[in-house]
Amino acid sequence: MVRTEEWERVPPGKLALFAAGLGGFVAIVRASEPGFIMGLDHANLLFHEAGHPIVGLVSQRLETYGGTLGQLVFPILMAVGFWKKGKVLSLAAASVWFWENVLNIARYMADARQLKLPLVGGGDHDWNTILARWDILQYDTRIATSLQFAAWSGIALTGAWVLWRAWQDRKNLPVKDDAVERLPSHHARLNG
Repeated sequence: MVRTEEWERVPPGKLALFAAGLGGFVAIVRASEPGFIMGLDHANLLFHEAGHPIVGLVSQRLETYGGTLGQLVFPILMAVGFWKKGKVLSLAAASVWFWENVLNIARYMADARQLKLPLVGGGDHDWNTILARWDILQYDTRIATSLQFAAWSGIALTGAWVLWRAWQDRKNLPVKDDAVERLPSHHARLNG
């Protein structure tokens, strides 16, 4: 996979907006109970539910995995598109969306034995089925905790990468000619 564009610059103003947005998003995720963000997670749920019949067309046995795949495929496709175009902040947003989905998957997985989360249509609990099939249902909360750690780390690393890109942009700014800088402003206007 080859990127077709140079990375877009991340000017200080956009960096500040991104940092504020990411901080606000993290605060909302942390404060939401039970971790459900109204608009975003309804869209994630739609992708999850659409994934089941799509994967079911290929294999009925794999249909259970379709929900999780559906949640992850859309942010991945967006991230790949933004990566190819060198869109730093758009790629970061798609990455944060991906990792927020991983947090949701971890929450769903942690419920595999308790079966307390409400299910759309009252169907089967995907992660109860999957983990029981793999004979690791007793590890649901441990695996979920590892996924939560990975998701929060992914969000933090995404933010760090944006900061690094902004720092690279600042470091690579063209240097002004020192002679012009030292001239008083009226000399610069006469010579320029």
